[in-house]
Amino acid sequence: MPRTNCERTPAQPRSPKQRRRYAGILRAAAHLGAVHGLEGVQMHEVARRSGVAIATLYRYFPSKTHLFAAVLHDQVHRLDAGTASPPPGTGPVEAVSELLTGASRQLFEQPLLALAMIQSNNVSHVTDGVPGRHTDEIIADLVLRTAGVSDPCEQDRRVVRILEQAWYGLLTTVLYERSSAEAAQDGIRLACRLLLAPVLAGRRA
Repeated sequence: MPRTNCERTPAQPRSPKQRRRYAGILRAAAHLGAVHGLEGVQMHEVARRSGVAIATLYRYFPSKTHLFAAVLHDQVHRLDAGTASPPPGTGPVEAVSELLTGASRQLFEQPLLALAMIQSNNVSHVTDGVPGRHTDEIIADLVLRTAGVSDPCEQDRRVVRILEQAWYGLLTTVLYERSSAEAAQDGIRLACRLLLAPVLAGRRA
């Protein structure tokens, strides 16, 4: 189980130059993670590839788990920004199913990177500068928005958290080579139907 350095608070990029440098680090980490996985990536190689000093890298990312949790956060943020809410002409359950299965397909294309990000996300708290905006919460909000739920109650959020946990579990079965991608995709669709359909039907009643 990867561990984080809990004694040091990661710095946040503030200026445009710092944000460009930060983005370059994330791109370098994503490339290396896709080739080597979490254990095989060396921080000094990330620094070299992104053109920053090793001290700069550690200032933003005290550990590899901080780094790869941030890579996941960045990818989820891009998915959030590029997703219609909800997509036109699609029912809410089908829209969420397509969202999660589409994201899964992208993750399965780079399994070593996907596993590095998920493992790191489990033990590291990375936000986008807004208190409480953990990656998992961005995904939950995206699922609710995709389902057309603009005013979620606590029960809605509980159901979505359970769906998100089921999704992570199905992803890891594929990444650890315990099931096929097709079986996981079917499982994601089933979880969406079983969990979301009753909640959405209750809201319409």
